[in-house]
Amino acid sequence: MNDAMKHYLEGLLPVRNQHFKQLEKFAKEHRVPIMEPTGIESMLLMMKMQSPKRILEIGTAIGYSALRMADALPEAKVITLELDEERVEQALTNINNAGMDERIKVITGDALELYDETAAQGPYDAIFIDAAKGQYIKFFEMYSELLTEQGCVYTDNVLFKGLVTEDSITNKRLSGLVNKIKTYNRWLMDHNGFDTVILPVGDGLAVSRKRSGVSNE
Repeated sequence: MNDAMKHYLEGLLPVRNQHFKQLEKFAKEHRVPIMEPTGIESMLLMMKMQSPKRILEIGTAIGYSALRMADALPEAKVITLELDEERVEQALTNINNAGMDERIKVITGDALELYDETAAQGPYDAIFIDAAKGQYIKFFEMYSELLTEQGCVYTDNVLFKGLVTEDSITNKRLSGLVNKIKTYNRWLMDHNGFDTVILPVGDGLAVSRKRSGVSNE
């Protein structure tokens, strides 16, 4: 998507309240990755159609997306996982300031080591993955087991600034990360337990719906 189209679409989006605008400003100034506007609005609309009552988020950051989900879905509770203790403190402050501390629970630690604690809070109707990109397959495999029947997994950054279309990237670290995302996308599209579509909104949003009666294996 070119910049002109991106700006046009973002200009059509509903105006966020002052609290969300402040979080967006903070994220931009401190280089905290949060979902792009068209990406999160698309996800929230699909979640509204799905009406999840319990959502698992992998990757809290400053709590922006957890707060957006809780705000858009008044009957939902959000369980969110974050490794960075500084980010956890920021998220807790933002959640408390928004009066959402009873509906959003932050669990601190490595998501790959929090299965038992997270499972105790489940099952989940929706899972949102927005953490370490190189671990996407592991996150999906581990936590999709906690989905309710016909639950959905939403994954951000699957187009990675369009770099998934590049055949040759000179930066070795970046190239390795992009290859992992491309591997995840192909793995996800071929998964026999889910129907998946990748939407070119924001930084790329994958939506995977669990097939009824099919194992996650």
